[in-house]
Amino acid sequence: MIESLKIVLFCVAAAICYGIVHDQFTARICIEYFTIFHPPIFGTQSPTLLGIGWGVIATWWVGAFLGVILAIAARAGSRPKLTAITLLRPIAKLLLTMAICATLSGFLGYALSENNIVFPPSWVAASLPATAHSRFMTDWWAHNASYASGLLGGIALSIWVWRKRLRS
Repeated sequence: MIESLKIVLFCVAAAICYGIVHDQFTARICIEYFTIFHPPIFGTQSPTLLGIGWGVIATWWVGAFLGVILAIAARAGSRPKLTAITLLRPIAKLLLTMAICATLSGFLGYALSENNIVFPPSWVAASLPATAHSRFMTDWWAHNASYASGLLGGIALSIWVWRKRLRS
């Protein structure tokens, strides 16, 4: 039970750290992503503080959800169990993959916006200067890519862990 809790807590901590680092970049690309697109929870215009705050709020629950799934995959049943320490490298690889997906997707969102192929939602665009539209789309695409790759990658990692235990 303790080892399962370690896995969940490590996943929460990893998700939060990823979220904070990710949001330090995106808050500097388009602060409006946090001040207009998100509810005004923090009452600040500081990209650093917004990145920290939203980095925690927007990611802890994803880490908890995937941590529970990964803990079940690593520990449930009678097969040889994996420990939290054995999952550090695979989780780090997942986070790196997420960062790559976010970066590439952010660039794609920017390029598509600059070429008038994609646009911010109308309620956001109405509150943004036109010069911020492409930067907003950079952030939006980067964030969506992080969530999508994290969710799919977390599920794939859990399946890989489960199958690894079946082969043991």
